[in-house]
Amino acid sequence: MRRTLLGLSQEILGEAVGITFQQLQKYERGMNRISASRLFNLSQVLGVPVGFFFEDLPATEQATRIALGSEEGETMARRETLELVRAYYRVPDGAVRRRAFDLLKALGGDVREAEDA
Repeated sequence: MRRTLLGLSQEILGEAVGITFQQLQKYERGMNRISASRLFNLSQVLGVPVGFFFEDLPATEQATRIALGSEEGETMARRETLELVRAYYRVPDGAVRRRAFDLLKALGGDVREAEDA
């Protein structure tokens, strides 16, 4: 998600860390494991601490299985979600961004949280 939010292609990020876009694609899809040194290189290029890649990681194996099969996890992986987040952060006025956020929450049926915000 971070790569997409920064507007980097797999090819550009791959070149920056010295791998092919195919290898990066395998990392992103979870087909290949990432070494600690490669993860460190990726964190530097993406401008995030290494811990960024572990922030939402569940504490137990059972929780991991549940999270991987969750609808929320699938939603966060969609291109549409990433494009929406990028568009949101391109809105320069913070107050306008907040109102758009509240509107989307209300449209999604989360009226209580939209009113509390």
